[in-house]
Amino acid sequence: MNINPWGSEIIDVEKLYAEFGLQHITPEMSEFFKGELAFDRGMLIAHRGFDEYLKAFRDGKKVAVMSGIKPTGPFHLGSLQTAQELVMLQRRLKAKVFYAIADLEAYADNGSTYKRSEEVAIGNVADLLATGLDENNAYIYRQTREMRVIQLANIFARHTTKATMEALYGERHMGLYLAALVQMGDIYLPQHEDFGFSHVVVPVGLDQDPHIRLARDLASKDTGIKLTAPASTYHKIILSLDGQNKMSKRNPDSMLTLYDDEKTLKRKLANAFTGGRESAEEQRRLGGNPDICPVYHLGYDMFDTQEERNKERWERCKSGRLLCGECKKDIVEIIMQRMKEHKERRDEKEHIAREIVQGRFYSD
Repeated sequence: MNINPWGSEIIDVEKLYAEFGLQHITPEMSEFFKGELAFDRGMLIAHRGFDEYLKAFRDGKKVAVMSGIKPTGPFHLGSLQTAQELVMLQRRLKAKVFYAIADLEAYADNGSTYKRSEEVAIGNVADLLATGLDENNAYIYRQTREMRVIQLANIFARHTTKATMEALYGERHMGLYLAALVQMGDIYLPQHEDFGFSHVVVPVGLDQDPHIRLARDLASKDTGIKLTAPASTYHKIILSLDGQNKMSKRNPDSMLTLYDDEKTLKRKLANAFTGGRESAEEQRRLGGNPDICPVYHLGYDMFDTQEERNKERWERCKSGRLLCGECKKDIVEIIMQRMKEHKERRDEKEHIAREIVQGRFYSD
């Protein structure tokens, strides 16, 4: 089973548990993070080594969290999902955040010029800061400017065969293999002697698991540097509005971004797949299926923090008392309010984001 981390296919999580040894989120983890929506709503669904990471934190060891973004377009909900987890771990565990602006990968996968990546990254970082990240306990950098990442990637390349890359990723052009090795440099940057974090967790979507498997495999190799296998957490993939794939920048009309205005949002949701029936009469008689509905999950998974309102929405849909048009109208209003608040915070942070992307680096 090959997983394409650059694609938009839905991943079968049960196969990942069975074939690749993903671990289930434990009741102890959920209890530790009680009150955090990612755990309370079941958005985090798997991990590798997160129990050991939390033990290190409890033992008083300093911890880090590593992630990044490919700067090819505005923040979409998958980007927001990861950012919220970074903020949660930074706040709850005082974890230092390492955040890569993956401009090398943007070129390898999308042909995006480095200048274009810089322009997009300013908005991406502003969105990250607007989510609540404390930039004073973070190191945000561009791959093209971080020589330590390039040096680590070069070391890892010497200990990785083409057969290994094909087994993990399938047959790809060499640029994507290079981008994956650069990501290994990103993942292990917190462990560089200049930073000294041995305990690192990498929050990812299920489709990014090949990167985690490669990173953990590198820790067992004699690379000449001491490496500790990174932990990882996996969040549930957000469905595209057509209900077919994951939400992806490759299909703008089936995704939401944090820049969508009310007119655009209404148009996208009006055309969205739902769990509704073919007619209002049939919906009232048989009820809908919110479990397969991307619109319902936008409210439950991302935007509506009121548990009782989500529960009522689910029950009314199942019983046929709630029609899709009414549900969409309700969720549009909730999303627009949340986006308005986020935009205000983003505007306040844009000048800091510009300083970071264009040359200001945060480090110990």
